[in-house]
Parts: sequence; structure tokens; C-alpha cells
Amino acid sequence: MLTDFSYKETWLHKINPSLKLTAILLLFIYLLINHNPNFLINYSIGMLFLYIFFTGHPWKRLLVISIPFIFIFVTSSTTMIFFGKGETNWLNWGLINITEESFFRGLQLGLRGICFGLLGVTFALTTRPVYLFYSFMQQFKLKPKYAYSFLAAFRLLPVMVEEMQTLKYALRVRGIQYKQGFRGFYEKLKSYAIPLLSQSIRRAYRIAVAMEAKRFSNQGQRTYFYRIGFSKFDILFLFYFLSVIVVANFTALHFPYFSIKDVRHSG
Repeated sequence: MLTDFSYKETWLHKINPSLKLTAILLLFIYLLINHNPNFLINYSIGMLFLYIFFTGHPWKRLLVISIPFIFIFVTSSTTMIFFGKGETNWLNWGLINITEESFFRGLQLGLRGICFGLLGVTFALTTRPVYLFYSFMQQFKLKPKYAYSFLAAFRLLPVMVEEMQTLKYALRVRGIQYKQGFRGFYEKLKSYAIPLLSQSIRRAYRIAVAMEAKRFSNQGQRTYFYRIGFSKFDILFLFYFLSVIVVANFTALHFPYFSIKDVRHSG
């Protein structure tokens, strides 16, 4: 989710976070039960269009973020392709056994990973954590003490990273040397873990006391600094995904790239 990256706000940023998360989870389920590689190719194009043009981030950053997607696609698909099972044999060389069925199953697996990655990163790049938890409190009726606790933990992550860096410099200035091997790793882990853990416990205790003083455990009606509602962009969001699903299914049925319609079967 968005932290300190500069970006251009688009209509995807204005969607209700709870609605966006629910829709994406439903899309995950739909992708799991769909076994047509032609559909996934068309669906990936629709998600890639959304990812490139409407996340509001520079193309260089999007290119760097997409590197793990390509790696996941290559590794997951080739593993299934090279070592899968099937009846129509294409290549048999040592341990490598490529069949028509294993090829399409590997393609299906890789494309599914691409779709999952595009959906997840699009959500992360267009959703502010503060708005997400405020939406949970207002739409999903999440208790404020849980929502604000998650927000506090999220905000503390940069502080913990900074403290770890400071501790690293302090140990370097003191000239502490660690032994090689497992014993050295254990000593280094102990020198970092104990100070960071003790500071985290003290900080968590202070936050808990402050939240209790502000009556976050009170079950009464609370006011919110941000009011998260619904708008026309939510309708546009749902319409876009429904259109992508309909068009992807239609083109997969009438203009397929491959003759296979279901990778679970041979035909």
C-alpha cells in the first residue's frame, strides 16, 4: 500500500477500500475455479491495462515492481511444463518430459500467478492504509481498538527500521567483531534482537496506555476524522471488472488462442 512514493491520483484511488478489497477477493476465487488458458490471457491483458495506465505511478517503478511477476511466471510455468504428465508427448529428454497437457497446465499456472500479482499490486498501489482501516471501521464495523492498533503497528515499522540502523552503527563504532559460522550468527542475532525487542515492548506498552486513556476500548459511538463512503467511481470499478470478465470469456469462447478449453482435461 502507498507509503512515501510520489504518484498521480487516479480514479482507482477514489474507490471505497472495503469494496475494492472485497471485489478483488472475489476475483481471486473466480480465477481459481476458471481453467481456460484463453480466458486468462485475455484477463491478464485487461489487468495489465489497469496496472500500467491507472495506478498513477511512473512506468519505471511499475517495471521494477513487475520483475517478480515475470520471475514467478517463468519458474511456476516451466516447472509444470518440464516435469508434468500427459498423453501427447512433445519432448522427452532425460528428466524433462514435455507434453501438450503439461504445457497448457504450466501456462495456466503462470498466467494465474500473473493475474494474482497484478490484482494484488494494483490494490496496494492505489490504497492508503489509513483509508483502508477507516473503511473497515465504517463499512465492516471493525472495532476501533483493533483498527487503530494495526495503524499504529504500521506506522512503527519505519521507526523500527531506523532504530535497527542506529544500533548497527553503534555496534560498528564500538568495534564489535563477530565470529564466523553459526556461533557468530547467534551472537549477532542476540545483540540486535534483545535491544529491539525491549524497545518494542516499552513502546507497545506506552501506546496501549495512551489508547486506554483515550477510551479506545469504549463500545460507544465514535466520530471519525475521515468519512469513507461510496461514489460513482465504485460503480465504474465494478463495471470495468465485469466488462473485462465478459469480454475475456466471449473472446475465449469465439476467438480462442488455443483449442484447449480446460487444462484439467486432455481436450
